[in-house]
Amino acid sequence: MNLQALIATFFAALVACATAAVDHDKVEPFPQPEPVTISEKAAIKFKTQLVIPQGVCVSYPAVNAAGEVGGGLNDWDNGNDACLSAALGSQVYGRAGWHKDRWAIMYAWYFPKDFWTGFPTHRHDWKSVVVWIDNPALEIPKIEGVSMSKSDTKYKKKLKLKESYFSGAPTNGSNTSLRFEYEAGFGSTFMGFTRWDGEYQNLIMWEQLTDAARATLNDGNNFGKEASVPFSDEHFEDRLDEAWPFLLGAANDSSFLSVATLEASTRFCDEDLEFVPEPR
Repeated sequence: MNLQALIATFFAALVACATAAVDHDKVEPFPQPEPVTISEKAAIKFKTQLVIPQGVCVSYPAVNAAGEVGGGLNDWDNGNDACLSAALGSQVYGRAGWHKDRWAIMYAWYFPKDFWTGFPTHRHDWKSVVVWIDNPALEIPKIEGVSMSKSDTKYKKKLKLKESYFSGAPTNGSNTSLRFEYEAGFGSTFMGFTRWDGEYQNLIMWEQLTDAARATLNDGNNFGKEASVPFSDEHFEDRLDEAWPFLLGAANDSSFLSVATLEASTRFCDEDLEFVPEPR
């Protein structure tokens, strides 16, 4: 085989192995299935709202049922001009499971471009929140903590939740649906609570995705070096470890101290944590 033929064969193999990419605004979202399992019903019950401020991209679907991935947007494109609206609809991705002694529900959004202090920085961005509840099988499961992306791998954590964090507050607030904002202040984009109602996106859980879509999301090459999928098989457990808000471990660990014991012995302060649970 001559050199030209060898090179052609090599690039053909690369194309065959690569995930097909489509324009970021041409990715068809998954419809939200009717929940069947306890896990799926809990994820719907605690589904969150998202507020998108001006100056950044709105959230888009990252992958379609065929496994085609959104190609994102170049950081040198005109700000957020090409990502002001997801005409086909947006998507929120979910994955849930036990982590230590709490049930974790991760909700994640994809953005075709990331920003730093209002300026576009790189193609692709993922942000997520984790809602920690006591037990999804209970008749009335309760939120015990929340963790919010403050970077690709780090989370801000809250145990004390204000009424104003919930959708519909203050007049007709929910006690299960929190509202978050994809914030773009000084520095990197991050997730935070908001006092304004946002929008719901169609929720698709990890196990409800097609095999092709899961394979695409599990392939770390599809979103570059600076934007990893937080709920992929590779990253999910690590992200839950990073997001764990109950500092001293699970309640069934011998090292665990109650909030009351901790406060009686010393007053520990951290800007990312509030230790006193909301009175029920």
